[in-house]
Amino acid sequence: MPNVEPPEPTRLGEVPWLEPYPDRLLEGAIGVPPGPEARYEQNESISLAFVTALQVLPPRQLAVLVLRDVLGFKTKEVADMLDSTVESVSSALKRARSGLERRWAPTRDLAPSPVVAKHAEDALVAKFVKAWESADLDALVALLTDDVFMSMPPMPFEYEGRAAVSRFCAGIFGSGRRFDLVPTRANGHPAFGAYVRAPAVISHGVGLFVLALAGDRICAMTRFENIVLPWFGLPRSLPSR
Repeated sequence: MPNVEPPEPTRLGEVPWLEPYPDRLLEGAIGVPPGPEARYEQNESISLAFVTALQVLPPRQLAVLVLRDVLGFKTKEVADMLDSTVESVSSALKRARSGLERRWAPTRDLAPSPVVAKHAEDALVAKFVKAWESADLDALVALLTDDVFMSMPPMPFEYEGRAAVSRFCAGIFGSGRRFDLVPTRANGHPAFGAYVRAPAVISHGVGLFVLALAGDRICAMTRFENIVLPWFGLPRSLPSR
């Protein structure tokens, strides 16, 4: 957050081009059934963790993996798109899957996170909005898992664990800033445009929050800079309440 001094991070990460993707732009792609050899569930393939892991792949392997395993095109179709051969595409896909697994697998839970029902997600999101907009730190912390993870790409600061994230949020709330949140969705997760309230008649957009949920708790919070707001149809500023 501008003009807010962050506490000491748990560690410094390196996320050079991780960006959120609006769910509304995925509607056409989600309707394409994955091929029989696809290895990644549709939701996982658009998650922020997956997008982060993709950064290790060379461009051609990345293109093959996305076309084949995310969008579900057949190997022959991918070969035609890339002006290549079926054998070359199959080889690139094998290398891409192997490279991605080495990077992605260590960061994934051994068991999948519990599926959050729509009504449960809505209730949890409503509690988050109320806590954040009212700067209620105790209420916010109560919504977090013990191992909650917070990051702010392209800034390298990363906070892991409820205590570390609590210190970060305490600094924001302690600055006296108050926010309005406008809901949207990104990478299959609930997301919010964040607007800082000002004494004047305009609330300025300061970023986009993307939440990852595990059961009835928030297991990750990713905050992106305000330049992404227009991608989600969100304005740079709002009339103050």
